[in-house]
Amino acid sequence: MTASPHPAEYFLSAADPDFAALIERTGRCRLEPDQTGEPYEALIRAVLYQQLHGRAAAAILGRLKALSDDRCPSPGELLSYSFETLRACGLSARKIVTVQGLAQARLDGIVPSRAGAEAMDDEDLIAHLTSLRGIGRWTVEMLLIFTLGKPDIMPVDDFGIGEGWRKLKRQEVRLRPRQLAQVTACFSPWRSVAAWYLWRASEEGKGPSGKNPVTG
Repeated sequence: MTASPHPAEYFLSAADPDFAALIERTGRCRLEPDQTGEPYEALIRAVLYQQLHGRAAAAILGRLKALSDDRCPSPGELLSYSFETLRACGLSARKIVTVQGLAQARLDGIVPSRAGAEAMDDEDLIAHLTSLRGIGRWTVEMLLIFTLGKPDIMPVDDFGIGEGWRKLKRQEVRLRPRQLAQVTACFSPWRSVAAWYLWRASEEGKGPSGKNPVTG
């Protein structure tokens, strides 16, 4: 028996005929947030994926996990690893500073637990975490979408989102983030699902695409 469409699919289809066609081509939304993941681990993963191809980032993450019995290192473990050890995993000097800063921030309670993060307003959590070195808005938005499952996030600084909108609307150039935020505001309260479909649109004609720009 086929599951009923997500309410967001009806909403987006009614809001924009191009989205209706995209949803028809793509099929059901397969956005599947991690139901148990912790913000600390999600942020470490997102930092590793910043400005890297998914496969390269996955390889670095795999080497980092290999140091800790195939799991994300705990804050204490990550702080105990030398610069040379982390460089050997493939992390840049900047990312080493960032991930070890995240580890210390988790120990200090600045990076909240999942329960603490879920209790915060989306924008408050973004402001709180972007105060940390090396953590930008995009990184926290990936946490909000793929770990906390927040339904109304549109990461307008993401290349794939901008490219997906350009293709969807058959435009010559990508919109600037502020413009993209304005034209996608009408998709609230389902902007996370809209973002998932825009990632799919950005990959049309390129073969199979991944589910998550942070995990490949």
